[in-house]
Amino acid sequence: MAPALALIGLFLVFPAVWTIYLGMTNYRLTGLAAANPEFVGLDNFASALTDDAFWHSLWLTLIFVLVSGVIGQTLLGFSIAWALRHVRGWVKSVIEALVLAAWVIPASVASFLWLALLDRRTGTLNALLGTEGTAWLIEYPMVSIIVFNVWVGTAFSMLLFSSALAAVPPSQIESARMVGAGSWQQLRDVVLPNIRGHILTNTLLITLWTFNTFTPYLLTAGGPRDESAILAVYIYTTAIPGGQLGMGAAISLIMLLINLVIALGYLRVARAASGGSK
Repeated sequence: MAPALALIGLFLVFPAVWTIYLGMTNYRLTGLAAANPEFVGLDNFASALTDDAFWHSLWLTLIFVLVSGVIGQTLLGFSIAWALRHVRGWVKSVIEALVLAAWVIPASVASFLWLALLDRRTGTLNALLGTEGTAWLIEYPMVSIIVFNVWVGTAFSMLLFSSALAAVPPSQIESARMVGAGSWQQLRDVVLPNIRGHILTNTLLITLWTFNTFTPYLLTAGGPRDESAILAVYIYTTAIPGGQLGMGAAISLIMLLINLVIALGYLRVARAASGGSK
């Protein structure tokens, strides 16, 4: 176990401890604080929690997670998986390939494709809609990154739900059909109860991934005027361009605590659901 423990210590424990240390200093990239950082205790955390910019970024992040992750990716992924149950042959393969392509290509390539799609002058979307001159990334930054994130991440939900739906006993669906249950009743009374654990797992993973994603920075860089500065982007702009590594580390720890709260909330719901199913 020694090699595994060494890797965990090097890549997980040490960065975590270092981040905690930085969060309690006034460490900066330049100036005297870069050469001789001073210990400031919890001042960075207090400053972050009283900063309107932090709360604005957190609010944008919650909207981004709820709309693009919990609602967008989950519903679209399940809808595609449910529809693919009734599709066969090359049509099914083409649909799966198109959805998976958005997930497997590098984030930088996906971002470039969307920059080309949404460009003000030569963008494909403006050409299709006849809206030449519309700067989608400037006029609708949050909508742009939400749609982008749905496009990128839906494949995971599709794969997970496809696997879950394949495990639903056909006999239960057939029994429901024989007693006159329609498609909606089969979905509500047979399918959803059988895949409840998969829904919770998908929701947790999608929530955490979306909450921590940095990819939208490649589209809008948090702009304009911080209108798309979700928390991961806000931390980056604070720590690197802003040079405040100590403050950035403190906000990162706050973000970590939020992730822990989300995970614990999921575990509590999952435990209650498993208890209720017995």
